[in-house]
Amino acid sequence: MKRDYFKKLQELRISKGYTYQRMADKLKISKCFYWQIENKQRSLTYKMAFKIASILNTKPDKLFLDELKEDIKYFDKYKK
Repeated sequence: MKRDYFKKLQELRISKGYTYQRMADKLKISKCFYWQIENKQRSLTYKMAFKIASILNTKPDKLFLDELKEDIKYFDKYKK
């Protein structure tokens, strides 16, 4: 069973005691925009992934690389 795409992000945010609003404030975006990122309703650029990872004291690869690999496998399957 595939893990929810941004579950790791949500778990880390919560473990740091950050709310959607606090993350949004740190990123200088709206709470709604951040919620959309975390709930896969908004595309995530590398720049934004880097900012989020920095706030959570980690690297973008630690948060998103496994999920990216899953996406690549999915698309490769249909590319053939």
